[in-house]
Amino acid sequence: MSDQPPRRPTPTRWASARHPFIYEINTWPWVTGLSASAGTPVDLSTVPDEHWDAIADFGFDAVWLMGVWQRSPAGAAVALANRDLVAECLAALPDWTPQDVVGSPFCIRNYEVDEYLGGRAGLAAARSALAGRGLALILDFVPNHVAPDHPWTSKHPEYFVSGTSAELVADPESFMDVNGTVLANGRDPNFPAWSDVLQLNAFSRGLRHEIADTLRDVASQCDGVRCDMAMLVMNDVFARTWGDRVGDPPEGEYWPEAIDAVRQDHPDFRFIAESYWDREWPLQQQGFDFCYDKGLYDRLVTGDAAAVRDHLRADADFQSRLLRFVENHDESRAAAILDPARQEAVTLATLTQTGARLVHHGQLTGARVRLPVFLGRHPREDIDHELASFHRALLKALCDSTFRAGTWMLCETVELVSWCWDGDHRWLIVVNLSAEHVADHVRVPWNDVTDGVHRLVDPITGVEWVRSGREVRDGLYVELGPWQWHLFKVARTDPHP
Repeated sequence: MSDQPPRRPTPTRWASARHPFIYEINTWPWVTGLSASAGTPVDLSTVPDEHWDAIADFGFDAVWLMGVWQRSPAGAAVALANRDLVAECLAALPDWTPQDVVGSPFCIRNYEVDEYLGGRAGLAAARSALAGRGLALILDFVPNHVAPDHPWTSKHPEYFVSGTSAELVADPESFMDVNGTVLANGRDPNFPAWSDVLQLNAFSRGLRHEIADTLRDVASQCDGVRCDMAMLVMNDVFARTWGDRVGDPPEGEYWPEAIDAVRQDHPDFRFIAESYWDREWPLQQQGFDFCYDKGLYDRLVTGDAAAVRDHLRADADFQSRLLRFVENHDESRAAAILDPARQEAVTLATLTQTGARLVHHGQLTGARVRLPVFLGRHPREDIDHELASFHRALLKALCDSTFRAGTWMLCETVELVSWCWDGDHRWLIVVNLSAEHVADHVRVPWNDVTDGVHRLVDPITGVEWVRSGREVRDGLYVELGPWQWHLFKVARTDPHP
């Protein structure tokens, strides 16, 4: 982040924020960068106050510290032996050394905070610093797999999906010998196995009890978890992936059991699912507060206005439990794949939706390098000051409580895409998601619009319109050039012009 952020809004209590804003930090390289800047080692207990202040001042409600758990030396060794991963590291960090490969945050050796980051006490200090600024703390949970040197591999091999010696010989990329037992590597059914992790058996009753205990301990240290590839441990998905190898599904689903166990002691704890394959609704039904909305991301990035409109016609309650993003650690940097005008339009369209909104560290200043998760150091990148200025102005406008506690509604359009918010204030957002000049009428769903003067002001561009109640009711005429947009704050109706 750079320059002066907007004034911090009144902190919003995480448990009651209907539409929160979340800031994702790749913790290990972030702390490494802070140490380099300070000229002395920094961990989570010694992060300078100005960094927490900057995040709070931009109006975020929660910080996701991605990758705080102990990483696996065994997993790092597997990564270093993989030529494709080494090439990816070299492309992202040309001056990399093997010491920069610290292991994947999703190849977890143990659910204990890594000592490099300050251990459990360091995390507690960070949580306290965030809470003092009205911010919640989110951490990771990885249900599908663990590192080859996780304690469970020796103490409870029955928690894992097993293989045979013959399978190990025939397919060494999908199986691993651990202490004389052949175990399957973790996998997504649509891709080759992940060679650095071992597959947990989601149908194991013993594992499910262990997971509940693990999650209860995690929940004592934070306010929510982002659950990696959450759909992989749903009964039907897991059975289809592993077949007869894991037997019949148990009666209960994995997630309701785990979530209920945590909420007995932490009723306000929130669960976020990384989810794909149209599994968002079933995962919401199983207890998740928010699920990734990859569908909206894909439609916005491709610039398909009709597909975006159709996507946003989904039930409003369903949409209010989706998590919208322009970037995260798995996706390409927005600045690397979108030109500046498109990036502004896509960012505005994303961050003004209903549901949770996610911003990735580096996104606000135009970072272009997507760092492989194995690396513990960011490359040095120049700040895009024009883009940073846009983000500052946008986040300042979005500090309005309406975007956290108000009601979102889709507007009727033909070519443009538009939606509005109703709360402490009224807002109207109109976006041209195309490379063509577009003219359209925008019909808002406000049923209480009466005659009188309506003033529409865009706090970012300074554009101001004065329209009659009849014009608002009948449909506002809007012309926008390629990738242009309006973020209008609409004055309450004045019946006496």
